[in-house]
Amino acid sequence: MRLIGHLAEEKAARTFADYLYVQKIESQLDFEPPEGWGIWIHDEDKLEQAARLLTEFRTNPVDRKYRAEAKSAAGLRAEAEKGEASHRKKLLDRRYLLRPLRAYGFGPLTYGLIVVSVVVCLLSRLGNDPRPIMGLFITDFTDAAAPGPNLPEVMRGQVWRLITPIFIHFGLLHIFFNMLWLRDLGSMIEARQSWKMLALLVVVIAACSNLAQFFFSGPVFGGMSGVVYGLLGYIWIRGKFDPGSGLFLHPSTVTMMIIWFFACFTPIVPHVANAAHAVGLVMGIAWGYLSSLRYH
Repeated sequence: MRLIGHLAEEKAARTFADYLYVQKIESQLDFEPPEGWGIWIHDEDKLEQAARLLTEFRTNPVDRKYRAEAKSAAGLRAEAEKGEASHRKKLLDRRYLLRPLRAYGFGPLTYGLIVVSVVVCLLSRLGNDPRPIMGLFITDFTDAAAPGPNLPEVMRGQVWRLITPIFIHFGLLHIFFNMLWLRDLGSMIEARQSWKMLALLVVVIAACSNLAQFFFSGPVFGGMSGVVYGLLGYIWIRGKFDPGSGLFLHPSTVTMMIIWFFACFTPIVPHVANAAHAVGLVMGIAWGYLSSLRYH
């Protein structure tokens, strides 16, 4: 789904959306102050056609042809609803008219990641008893010998250990803030892109950030924050260079997260997985930029 532009007036936006529907171009309206009503096109193959029609509409929005053809949109939608249950959500469903960051609802994958994290946190008594979850650490650090750089369990096939430290948290504040950010960032990616895209981001960023933290400080670490910083970087840069992606972070949100990122390197905030944060953020920024190049 891609953004092609905005119209200031709701009536004009609705008329144009109906006109697009008659032209067999599925669209969706989002109210996005201060620009007005954003027009989103479902089929990326029809972006150029829709953009051209929007340019023509702006030159003469009161042209009779728009009102005349838009009148038939309701009838066409009624016929489509009879044949396809997937079209039951109407173009101007109010649930999609105003969609701030916290109104995405839980994406299914985001919800699953949060549930697993909470369960693991409870099993480990907020991280105070690692024995029940030892198989989730990147390597077993209870052996008499100090863990080396080779990750023997991973080399024997326990590859999940590269990912599963993201589910380990130490304390209520640790898991609360990580899950709060995961809910918003993960759900945004699922809503605007797909759960598969979120899964790919989580797996790759988790593996790389966990490896970085292991080689930097050893095996006793955990948390979703490396992934959270990766998602933050991805959404920030992808939205900046590809506004049509629908991904967006308010500048104040980015500023707050960056300040916290650097604060974690000071003694004020001890025992933080800074290597995971840094690698996650850099990967997210790079991923967001590279994925936006195809739309330049």
